[in-house]
Amino acid sequence: MQAQPSAGPLAGIKVLELGTLIAGPFCSRMLAEFGADVVKIEAPDGGDPIRQWRVLKDGTSLWWTVQSRNKKSVTLNMKDARGQEIARRLALEADIIIENYRPGVLEKWGIGYEALKAVNPATIMVRLSGYGQTGPMKDLPGFGAIGESMGGLRYVSGHADRPPVRVGISIGDSVAALHGVIGAMMALRHRDVTGGRWNGRRGAECIAGQGQMVDVALYESVFNMMESLVPEYDHAGVVRERTGGALPGIVPSNTYTTGDGENIVIAGNGDAIFKRLMLAIGRDDMANDPDLARNDGRVPRTAEIDGAIQAWCAARSIDEALAVLKSADVPVGKIYSVRDMMSDPQFLARRMFEQHSFADGTPIKLPAITPKLSETPGETKWIGPELGEHNAEVLRALGYDDEHITQLKRDGVI
Repeated sequence: MQAQPSAGPLAGIKVLELGTLIAGPFCSRMLAEFGADVVKIEAPDGGDPIRQWRVLKDGTSLWWTVQSRNKKSVTLNMKDARGQEIARRLALEADIIIENYRPGVLEKWGIGYEALKAVNPATIMVRLSGYGQTGPMKDLPGFGAIGESMGGLRYVSGHADRPPVRVGISIGDSVAALHGVIGAMMALRHRDVTGGRWNGRRGAECIAGQGQMVDVALYESVFNMMESLVPEYDHAGVVRERTGGALPGIVPSNTYTTGDGENIVIAGNGDAIFKRLMLAIGRDDMANDPDLARNDGRVPRTAEIDGAIQAWCAARSIDEALAVLKSADVPVGKIYSVRDMMSDPQFLARRMFEQHSFADGTPIKLPAITPKLSETPGETKWIGPELGEHNAEVLRALGYDDEHITQLKRDGVI
């Protein structure tokens, strides 16, 4: 039975997002999906640039519908002292502040971590940047592509005889965002066990928990995913290289092409799985070869093993190959496009698509929220908002009256 929608495990947690594009906004997106009250600050003159990225509907990116779901959009001119003051007030009320500007930008606006911590010791600030808040490169611009390159991912991606390739999504930014979410949750836990939330209106009577800064560098987040790269080089002098679709040193695990031109991934690298795979493709000789019984014996004969599997695949359609290997309990899968996903029984059974609508009634499907929590699942309350849609709501909550809000709009502050 599917769990019923809930307020979410982060209900009551206030988040202020000061950032654009991918890393910071993806980090706060996940918090919003699980119930946090996220206020996103955007520039009045166009907002977050991602609003105009990739495929558009009526001038706004379809990506925006996902990246900013459940967030409240507030426009602020951060070059104006009044905009900075509003941001400061929002920051002091927030449990978590997420930002992905270059180091020093928030300090220039008077809302850096140390300035906020001096007033609110429970401040948790997640800072995502290309190179982190320290070091000789901290002031350089750093996008996800640079983080992927410096962190080691690009070097090992692609085929050995060709230049490194980009993974088909902004994986460096997304991995950094996930590190930001993990850091925020650990910091929130530490704050709660050391005293809890700060409430400035209670002044000295409040025992505030200890906040902290979560310093996330894009290149370090990618580097953190690089498995055994460091010990292999340090101890054995091995530099991991590009190997195409194969998993080096773990045999067989590769991409193979079927007779109808489709590509499948076969992971037959477990010892028992390898034997089942060889029997399934009619290579009893390999299945019963004692030299191939263990992975360390198979590695020197990688080309021979891959050749046998490819020859078998080339003589069959993808449906036939999948049926045979699945019946033999061999891990195998087609390489999916989004078209495949949208009609796949597993995706549908797991309810991996949500149906929503634009303001004009046009339907739009979004990816469902993950991970799936049994008692407090995530929920899409609304798709990405219009620019400044929540200005009045958020400013009224800060004590601004309608006349003041109108003046701020007239002056270009919001």
